[in-house]
Amino acid sequence: MSFYLRRVAFYLVTLWAAISLNFLLPRLLPGDPAAIMLGKLRRASGGRPLSEETIEAITSILGAGKDMSLWDQYVAYWGRLLQGDLGVSSTRYPASVADLIAAALPWTIILVGVATVISFLLGIIVGAWVGWRRGTWLDHLVPVTTVFQSIPYFWLALVLVAVFSVQLGLFPIVGGYDVFEFPAGPELSWAFIGSAIYHAILPATTIVLSSVGGWLLGMRNMMVSTMSEDYVVTAEAKGLTPRRVRTKYASRNAAIPSLAGFGIALGFVVAGSIVMEQVFSYPGIGKLMIQAVQGLDYALMQGVFLVITLTVLAANFFMDLIYGFIDPRVRHNG
Repeated sequence: MSFYLRRVAFYLVTLWAAISLNFLLPRLLPGDPAAIMLGKLRRASGGRPLSEETIEAITSILGAGKDMSLWDQYVAYWGRLLQGDLGVSSTRYPASVADLIAAALPWTIILVGVATVISFLLGIIVGAWVGWRRGTWLDHLVPVTTVFQSIPYFWLALVLVAVFSVQLGLFPIVGGYDVFEFPAGPELSWAFIGSAIYHAILPATTIVLSSVGGWLLGMRNMMVSTMSEDYVVTAEAKGLTPRRVRTKYASRNAAIPSLAGFGIALGFVVAGSIVMEQVFSYPGIGKLMIQAVQGLDYALMQGVFLVITLTVLAANFFMDLIYGFIDPRVRHNG
């Protein structure tokens, strides 16, 4: 119980520090981000005066209000944050930051999440088999997959687009769905789901090819190391079938270290593959963040960074709990 209490306390302090840093960073930037954003909103609204609520929200979230101390701004920021108010986007005024993130988040979670799970399972299963059959021709799979991992994934994405989209015309170049077939936007229908899957094939392939090599290499090395452990040697000496030794003794224990890396990878799912989403013009969090940076949309940048930070912390927290449950040594040493 003390292990879990320590982990909860650690992540609560980390959460407070992350949110506080997210509050302070815009106020440490040169100039006045609030004034910049208010100027953009006035231009976007055609010169019409902004409401007092909008001005107050922006100065509370981004600006150093002249009539408010830093502590008052900090308290107001927490109050708005607890209400789910992340401000208003200056590049897409009057859309709220929370609505923009909510619209982009499912695309990234489904695409990057599914691709991450596929690459993890593929790397663990194939890596376990390669480690079990070490010294055979299967070892040649390791350098092949690591070559793909060493290639910058945005370059790999450009190659896939050039070959399969431009040259062969098999897959679409941009977008998350066919905007001509669904001009009103996303809808809940099998036709739309099929269009979304069709547009996600190349981006998902990019993620799988660029990440499966790491999982395969790590699992293969852990499998080779585990095969020399006493409990595996004892299981073989007892006359157990090779399949049972491989699955029940070697693979299960060799996969434990990979679970920690998988938890971290899941935490960064929300961050998406930023450049990949830009290459395919995929409507996810990565593309939204690039648009926010290019447009100096401080509120949107702040909201995206906050969501990414919270997701990474949550994934690591739950993986810490699961890891402590499946490996008692972590509880005793942690």
